[in-house]
Amino acid sequence: MFNRTKRKTFTYAIAMVLIASILTVYFMLGGQWPGSGSGRQPAMTSGAQSAAASVANGTAIHSAGPPDNLVMVFPAGNEPKDLALVEQTINRYLLKKINAALDIRTIDMGAWWDKTGLMFASGEQIDILFTAGWMRFGDEVAKGRYLPLDDLLDRYGEGIREILDPSILEASRINGSLYGIVTNKEFASSKGLVLRQDIVDRLDLDLSQVRKLADLGPVFEEVRRKEPVMAPLQVRADRSPLTFMMQYGIFDMLGEGPGVLHRSGNTTEVVNMAETAEFREYVKLMYEWNRAGYLNADATTSKDNEYDAVKAGNAFSYAESIKPGFEIQASRDTGYPMVSVELTKPYTTTADTTSAMFAITRSARFPEKAMMLLNLLYTDPYLLNLLDWGVEGVHYIKKDNNVIEYPPGVDAKTVGYNLNQPWMFGNQLNSYLWDNENPGLWEEYRRFNEQADKSKALGFVFNPGKVKAEIAASILVEKEFMPDFSARCTA
Repeated sequence: MFNRTKRKTFTYAIAMVLIASILTVYFMLGGQWPGSGSGRQPAMTSGAQSAAASVANGTAIHSAGPPDNLVMVFPAGNEPKDLALVEQTINRYLLKKINAALDIRTIDMGAWWDKTGLMFASGEQIDILFTAGWMRFGDEVAKGRYLPLDDLLDRYGEGIREILDPSILEASRINGSLYGIVTNKEFASSKGLVLRQDIVDRLDLDLSQVRKLADLGPVFEEVRRKEPVMAPLQVRADRSPLTFMMQYGIFDMLGEGPGVLHRSGNTTEVVNMAETAEFREYVKLMYEWNRAGYLNADATTSKDNEYDAVKAGNAFSYAESIKPGFEIQASRDTGYPMVSVELTKPYTTTADTTSAMFAITRSARFPEKAMMLLNLLYTDPYLLNLLDWGVEGVHYIKKDNNVIEYPPGVDAKTVGYNLNQPWMFGNQLNSYLWDNENPGLWEEYRRFNEQADKSKALGFVFNPGKVKAEIAASILVEKEFMPDFSARCTA
């Protein structure tokens, strides 16, 4: 039995151990309690001040402390087999630059919402997360999943502010706060299809008369007869010519929900897309094409990237958003020479200006370092191209300062790091160009942006906060029925 004095002493000791343990966990988590929902920005530590200063002036920092481990999550079709090697190379560099390490996690787009939803529900660490106007951005903000970024950007994002046009940077502002950092790239898109050039040439297919989607019917019929082992048109449950033509081809989707704005005419009336004549027309066309055998057999259930089917020799074409130089990107994706058919004129909407962003989430352990990393992706070409193309000498070699090619014995099908998503990260205009690309591509991007039609709702960001339940119900309906509209519905 303890006497009263010893009991007090023992109780005091236990209390001090518990307090010390709690404080240790607190500081290991970067000064944040797990699952904290506070919108306050973290106080700037002396180490973070030093790192921020080094990033701003381009110098490296040296710290005796352990590196902060950042988790970066973004969509990708397949995890490159050399991702670990690229990650190691990035981390050796980041250790010197900002005393941080990066854990890159890719998620297939078909599983994105299920997997990221589970990560948020469990409080799993996500420091930097890809987001976009076409990826329920407003809805995710309304759910409180992203941190407001104004203070972090002011303190650690000087390079971002210098590079991005203020009007573009402002595109992610909702209720007075920025919630995403926009990739510096093209800010318009047109809709169309990409097709295997070798099949077009072998079958002598005439694409010059294709003006609208329905004009591709005879092309697909010829492919079906002459190339019976492949699907003339590869679609998946959530992506088809129907969805591409509807979403920002014919309509400005205005964010989440069924309400859309017709791109033609002068009206600003918001209508229900499912009730429009255009929607019915394209649904009927998809139904007819499926009956004719033009679509892949698993069209209503597939979640695989369409270009993977082309790469495997199982498909001839798929729908996409088109931009200058896209055929080269599609050729790298598939390993075959690809040609595009453009079906709409370039169009700029708020969703196009926010079509690639990164957010810092409320489950971030190191928000300060996360913003420093984002800043580097805009200002540091070496780091950006590591993430874009991999390790020089292994995954590419330089022909000129900013022009690259595959090493001897390596091609688009065999390269170990084929992420091929430069449009996703930082300042794309710092990305290397491949030797078969137009050396003036970035100038083409500028002209493409200037010549695009502008949405009547450009700059408008829908805040779904008051109708979250209704939006969620609409999304569930769309998820259940849109695959059938895209391939099987009798309309």
